[in-house]
Amino acid sequence: MADRPLIVWLREDLRIADNPALAAAAATGAPVLPVYVLDDATPGRWRMGGAARWWLHGSLAALGQTLRQLGAPLILRQGPSTECIARLIAETDAAAVYANTNPEPYWLGAESALQRSLAAAGVTVHYFAATTLFSPGSVRSRRGQPLQVFTPFWRACRSTTAPAPLQPAPLHLRPPTSLPASDDLAAWSLRPTSPDWAAGLRAAWQPGEATAQQQLVHFLDQDLATYALSRDRPEPAATSCLSPRLHFGELSPRQVWHATLTRAAVAPALATPAEAFLRQLGWREYFVHTLHHNPQLPDAPLQPKFAAFPWREDAAVLRCWQRGETGYPIVDAGMRQLRATGWMHNRVRMITASFLVKHLLQPWQSGEAWFWDNLVDADLANNAGGWQWVAGCGGDAAPYFRIFNPILQGERFDAGGAYVRRWLPELARLPDRWLHQPWEAPPLALAAAGIRPGIDYPNRLVEHSIARTRAIEAFAQTKIVS
Repeated sequence: MADRPLIVWLREDLRIADNPALAAAAATGAPVLPVYVLDDATPGRWRMGGAARWWLHGSLAALGQTLRQLGAPLILRQGPSTECIARLIAETDAAAVYANTNPEPYWLGAESALQRSLAAAGVTVHYFAATTLFSPGSVRSRRGQPLQVFTPFWRACRSTTAPAPLQPAPLHLRPPTSLPASDDLAAWSLRPTSPDWAAGLRAAWQPGEATAQQQLVHFLDQDLATYALSRDRPEPAATSCLSPRLHFGELSPRQVWHATLTRAAVAPALATPAEAFLRQLGWREYFVHTLHHNPQLPDAPLQPKFAAFPWREDAAVLRCWQRGETGYPIVDAGMRQLRATGWMHNRVRMITASFLVKHLLQPWQSGEAWFWDNLVDADLANNAGGWQWVAGCGGDAAPYFRIFNPILQGERFDAGGAYVRRWLPELARLPDRWLHQPWEAPPLALAAAGIRPGIDYPNRLVEHSIARTRAIEAFAQTKIVS
């Protein structure tokens, strides 16, 4: 019995440190068989998008190398998770499965199905909490109700028991005497070949646990002190950019939490920026808990009356937004950053999302799907929750009249124009005065900057004041305005 291996089923926990399932399996002294299953049976359109698949390849390659050094190679399989795990148990005579729970509805169903199917065969499944700071559903009001608004939710988080301490990384893993067959990572074709659209991703990112740790340390050393004041400016980037690391589990949220508070404890001046940073981690937590209580979050508005909103679906308009050709520089810069790097600054995510939903009256689900396919940090709960927040139909949604003015947003958060000039080089020579509203620039200024309106840079799809009035009327039409 002692020599029967233990399967460690890995998903969005692609790390060695603070991995409770891996640590618990290693602590038994039994042989350990780490396994990752590429499960494309996820229903509907929420199959992993292109940018996330690119990241997954790099993260699995890095994890595989680390596991080999520890003594237990990573086994790769493709197919429905429950079937693949059951097949591996039959091949290896594994005694148990260890896994960290995944709070997404599809995975919760797969976890329950696996536990039921293996119970009859006498194989136990041990689940551990590692994806969130607090177990989804555990943060509630004093009356025991789910907290639908972020601020009370975060207040409850901060007043409850601190997240669990970190689990140390195992120094050695005992491998089984014989290894089952493993897929070749390259054969999964997670990365594009022709056309190769990932050059910008390769230049911007290096997936893997080691670089994730380095990135966290760099942020705490270099950027945390100014975070509270500069986090809304997209250039230079003053945020941590840890979201893909958290999504794929190269870092756990507990690692980020404890490292941040430890740094603030030895440097009291960091207390305020540390709290501002942890609050953003709280938004990630909030959306996961929201999804737990509302499995329909990715597809349907949390406010039912919003289902009747009079969208003006237009494929051509949507395509202009996707390509960064709306005529509003801060919007277009964000959309081009997304396509180039698989990531976008959070402030700009809000601006671009608001523009699509409220200026262009395109369904929030269309933007959600585009982000899902193009973000390296595409996360079901956070992507859906963020879009519903901007659209005004979520649990803690922005009020209907919050319609970001892309001109003022650009002038406020990209005052020097560094962000727009980086991603829209065709506007680089335009003076700051007109950079965020090039249609107002006089002909001589446009000519001096080498800009032909409608040729070198597109004309506006819609005028802001007209779009704002139209959006408010649409909200009133569906009686969303109280």
